[in-house]
Amino acid sequence: MNIRNLSIPLATALLAACVTSPTGRSQLMMVSDSQMSQMGLSAFNDMRKQGKFVDAPRERAYATCVSNALIAVLPPPWNTQQWEVQIIGDDTANAFALPGGRIGVNRGMFKLASNQDQLAVVLGHELSHVVSRHGAERVSDNMAAQAAVAAGSIYAGTRGSDAGNAAALLGVGAQVGILLPFSRTQESEADTLGQRYMAQAGFDPRAAVTLWDKMGAQGGSKPPAFLSTHPSSGNRAQALDRQAQQLLPTYQQARASGHAPNCRI
Repeated sequence: MNIRNLSIPLATALLAACVTSPTGRSQLMMVSDSQMSQMGLSAFNDMRKQGKFVDAPRERAYATCVSNALIAVLPPPWNTQQWEVQIIGDDTANAFALPGGRIGVNRGMFKLASNQDQLAVVLGHELSHVVSRHGAERVSDNMAAQAAVAAGSIYAGTRGSDAGNAAALLGVGAQVGILLPFSRTQESEADTLGQRYMAQAGFDPRAAVTLWDKMGAQGGSKPPAFLSTHPSSGNRAQALDRQAQQLLPTYQQARASGHAPNCRI
């Protein structure tokens, strides 16, 4: 196959699939919202079948209270979607939100996030991934990277090179040069939007700095910032602190206008 025969339709597909994120960033989108919803629901149901959800009515009611306050300020269609919250029997501090209206919170998160504002930081961040269609973007990025590796391998074969070695090298390049930087961008975008949503919902945006400081203090083995899918802890805390100060009027106005959640465990 001629490399041009593969690259021309690929380039056309990529151009046709460009959209804009809620922060104005250009995104590649090659899968639909309905496809992502099906993936999210399937993944959540698999967790249910595997017995990962635990019967924790107090934690579930608390997480649902915080989630509902955040969902109310999301843009459509997410603010009118039916969302289900489940508690996962895992002691690590983690949570997720999936396309299709599903939220999971590890039991360990309640030990780290000590009040409703800190839990709203986490859930606002995770809901922002869904609103920004980061899952679909990540799938699309992988599809584009795989197509580029295939095209490069075909070209290497026409030049007499070892196509297998070329594919391996191109795969590493795609991972470090395309997929991971986009992942870091997505994490920063979710920080920005999540903090904005929590302020609009009446949660204190300054709690974001406190929570990420707590996470940074947990220590443990961390990959270099260049290879990490998250921004470095120091940079993240500084960015969150700057935005928290800017969002204080939004938070105060939200509280004054009746957005005053009172979620307790």
